[in-house]
Amino acid sequence: MKTLCVFAGSSAGNHQDYQIKTKELGKFIASNGYQLVYGGSKVGLMGEVANEVLLNGGKVIGVMPNGLFKGETAHNSLTQFIKVNSMHERKAKMNELADGFIALPGGIGTFEELFEVLCWSQIGIHKKPIGLFNINHYYDPLVNLITNSIQAGFAKESTLKLLSVSDDPEELLSFMTSYTPPTMEQKWKKINF
Repeated sequence: MKTLCVFAGSSAGNHQDYQIKTKELGKFIASNGYQLVYGGSKVGLMGEVANEVLLNGGKVIGVMPNGLFKGETAHNSLTQFIKVNSMHERKAKMNELADGFIALPGGIGTFEELFEVLCWSQIGIHKKPIGLFNINHYYDPLVNLITNSIQAGFAKESTLKLLSVSDDPEELLSFMTSYTPPTMEQKWKKINF
């Protein structure tokens, strides 16, 4: 892995741990020679991780659709800033550049990005590692939701093996660098009631 795509909130959240741990991750990314690709904003956790990577001598690529420049406040100090025409192009470009994905705490947009790469992994479009940076157990409910979908018969056990989960940057990246894509079980089956 050389380039990590980070999905993160454009807000900072309501607990200081979100910012503190995000800065730890940014420092770890830069200190270990990874490049960051992300949504290009200078605000929220998105801005925090980018600033920390830059502060520690790392390279950061931002990808942002033209229409979001004002709302998300584009970061103007990045190594590279790529303008695209739509959210679909943004996600496609970040996927193209990334060797792995990390989801920090965030809202609906972060969930949407995470679930897209998770779905792509499940159906074999990519075999890149996906990490959940589980600050303050933020992603516990999501892991429980996926577990519930398995128990209810809508997903397979192998789905959970697509995710690496930790609240420690070093441990998370260790999980991701040693990631081996699981053999996915047959998703579809016919059930006779």
